[in-house]
Amino acid sequence: MRSVLILGALVTSLAACSRSGGSPPPAQRGPESPRVTQRAPSPTAEAPSPAEGAMTPPPPEPVAAAPAPAKEPEAALPQRIEGMILVPAGPFLMGADSGGEPDERPAHTVTLPAYYLDETEVTNEAYARCIDAKKCAPPDPRNADRNGVGPDKLFRGPRQPVSSVSWDSARAYCAFVGKRLPTEAELEKAARGTDGRLYPWGKMAPGPERAVFHQSVTEDVGTHPKGDGPYGHHDLAGNVWEWAEDVYDPFAYERPGAARGVGGTCEEALEAYAELRKKRRKGFTGSNAIPTECERVLRGGGFNYHATGLRSTNRVHHPPRYRMVMSGFRCAKDGGG
Repeated sequence: MRSVLILGALVTSLAACSRSGGSPPPAQRGPESPRVTQRAPSPTAEAPSPAEGAMTPPPPEPVAAAPAPAKEPEAALPQRIEGMILVPAGPFLMGADSGGEPDERPAHTVTLPAYYLDETEVTNEAYARCIDAKKCAPPDPRNADRNGVGPDKLFRGPRQPVSSVSWDSARAYCAFVGKRLPTEAELEKAARGTDGRLYPWGKMAPGPERAVFHQSVTEDVGTHPKGDGPYGHHDLAGNVWEWAEDVYDPFAYERPGAARGVGGTCEEALEAYAELRKKRRKGFTGSNAIPTECERVLRGGGFNYHATGLRSTNRVHHPPRYRMVMSGFRCAKDGGG
């Protein structure tokens, strides 16, 4: 009995001692939440690792974007197609700051896309197919006599350039063969290249081995290769004047579109003609009067023209209805087709 009492007292004493001098048992706590740090997103930073003990699932693996298809290099355009020669895209010097006529000024840089231009002037043989198809009017047989170089049959050899045809007929022929008339900027670039040539062959003075000029009749196309232009076109100077698409605008090189080879509209050209008359100015083309209607540009000089008139910057003009024995044409086509 006594031993029981002594054991109880001992337990009570130990409990009291525990309450007064020992550390209390730790409090019960829930699981600690992961600590999240805010930061600005970065396209190159790695995603932060989830806190230890958190049950956040891992982010999905990034999906790589499909690579962009490789750009195909632009195919080089063929140098020749369908009797035409390529004139590459790029800038050239158009016009002149001295010499010639005021409508050739100022010299300025023009940038054109690639295009094709007929290697030769259109021949009587080729034009006859358009007449047979009833798409083109025949040459005027009277004009050679009117200009004192007849009879007309002297100009009708199959390989001679067609002449005595209007601007409208030239346009109709080019459409008939799936082409178009060239602009005067295109004709000038084909003649001058990128080195600013005075004549298609360079700076040397014209001679009979290079061009057909200062005589009474045309010759077969392509028979003066020493006068070829920088890209290989024949007869860009002499033989026949060549109709261009453009309205003749004496102030074309001062227009907003000059850097693209674009002159004024018919209405703007008529205003320019009126301004010249008001100032009592003479026309810029030999003895030609200042026009009273919209006229079209011709380029390149003709068989009956003087040598200095064959310069590549020279511009002449006539009403589009005129069918002159000294005027013919060649066709152009865009480089893209």
